[in-house]
Amino acid sequence: MSKMDIIGPDRKTKRIGVLPIDGFALMSYASTVEPFRAANLLSNRVLYDIVNIAVSGDAALSSGAAFVRADARVGDALTLDYLFVVAGGDPVAFQDRKVLNWIAAMARKGAQLGGVSGGPVILARAGLMEGRRMTVHWEHAAALAEISPNLVIERTLYVIDRDRVTCAGGTAAMDLMHALIARHQGAPFARLVSDWFLHTEIRPSGGPQRGGLVARVGTTNATILDAVAAMENHVADPLTLTQLALIAGVSTRQLNRLFSDRLGQPVMRYYRELRLDKAQNLLRNSPMAITEIALACGFANSSHFSRAYHGKYGGAPSVTRR
Repeated sequence: MSKMDIIGPDRKTKRIGVLPIDGFALMSYASTVEPFRAANLLSNRVLYDIVNIAVSGDAALSSGAAFVRADARVGDALTLDYLFVVAGGDPVAFQDRKVLNWIAAMARKGAQLGGVSGGPVILARAGLMEGRRMTVHWEHAAALAEISPNLVIERTLYVIDRDRVTCAGGTAAMDLMHALIARHQGAPFARLVSDWFLHTEIRPSGGPQRGGLVARVGTTNATILDAVAAMENHVADPLTLTQLALIAGVSTRQLNRLFSDRLGQPVMRYYRELRLDKAQNLLRNSPMAITEIALACGFANSSHFSRAYHGKYGGAPSVTRR
């Protein structure tokens, strides 16, 4: 089977904006852009069009001796599918209102926003992370929690919450990009990209604070693991059975049969249980309102959430919150 045969159906070129803030770490930047470049190379087509953006001038300066030449600048009228902010140094002190306003404007235009390493701090500074789960490099977590105590900060490698993706930085960005490429092009092609970098041990979004995916799911079946990884990456914006099957590279019927045989329940019931488990954790450990938790876990409204929650746990969400 050729590489082209295993590329998923989403073949529309995606425009990826990358905004490195002066002082960014090269490792975080490279781990963000290189998987997209490799996807283009391995597919022999432009699946991802990368646009490097500078705050000002012709380049962004890294924390080392290198710089990234800019294709565009903050303030330009761009159309992007994703905008990743990559930052290091002291992002808590970043207060460039022009940059913050432009990032917010890009979100209003429909760009999905990403923050890498210290980048999530800048997204929070722009007021763009309220009511969403997020993560950040451990070096910045305490300071961010102090200035924004209502944020839901998870000590994980990366978090995908609807139109926001945040990442702890470093090589964790490669795990995040694997998840995004798997969503766009399917898990088999995403594995080819990761293999290209000898990045053969793909870490789940919740690592390393949680056990490995195999231990948590209770199977080594690669198709099931691909589907569950996609579920964990799409808690707030649940995927359909068809989408999960496309990511896993099998038919919907085959995926349901695998889940029933190996895990004892069909795919979408497993998915709902997973989202309810996340909701229970947020009820116990976050300051989010119950309505916000309902939305963050993919339920249409609080009444829909309450019915599903009562069905699994035998009590209302408010009881767990107390």
